[in-house]
Amino acid sequence: MTDNTVQLPVDVEQIQSLLPHRYPFLLVDRVVELDMGKSIAAIKNVTINEPFFQGHFPGHPVMPGVLIVEALAQAAGVLFKLSAQNDGGEQKGSLYYLVRIDKARFSAMVVPGDQLRLEVSLKRLLRGMGIFEARALVAGNEVASCQLMCAGRAG
Repeated sequence: MTDNTVQLPVDVEQIQSLLPHRYPFLLVDRVVELDMGKSIAAIKNVTINEPFFQGHFPGHPVMPGVLIVEALAQAAGVLFKLSAQNDGGEQKGSLYYLVRIDKARFSAMVVPGDQLRLEVSLKRLLRGMGIFEARALVAGNEVASCQLMCAGRAG
């Protein structure tokens, strides 16, 4: 169920108004599904122009797993910020930090031309900290999954 207060898709300009990340570390291009306070699906278009491909790996470009996890954490941050705005609880300048990663698994390589679908679901919210189940897919196939813990803090 999508909340009617947010017009989908959420584009990169709107995402930049929610997250402090900028090129080359903004890893969410678009939000395509949103269940306010519960889950989000976002897109990261992977192109050969990504700066990390220069060194990872020359002649055989592969997106680093740590950046896939970072993209999932950023999607969690967008979910948190949109949900907080919707509830009227967001503080201006507040930041949402990745504080823990558990059960990270990588099952396939992500290469230029892939479109990463970032699916994140909130499992619990405790004193400003969110615990999320997250997975990344390419063409409907899971390429990575993990549990994330993120914590909000005034910036």
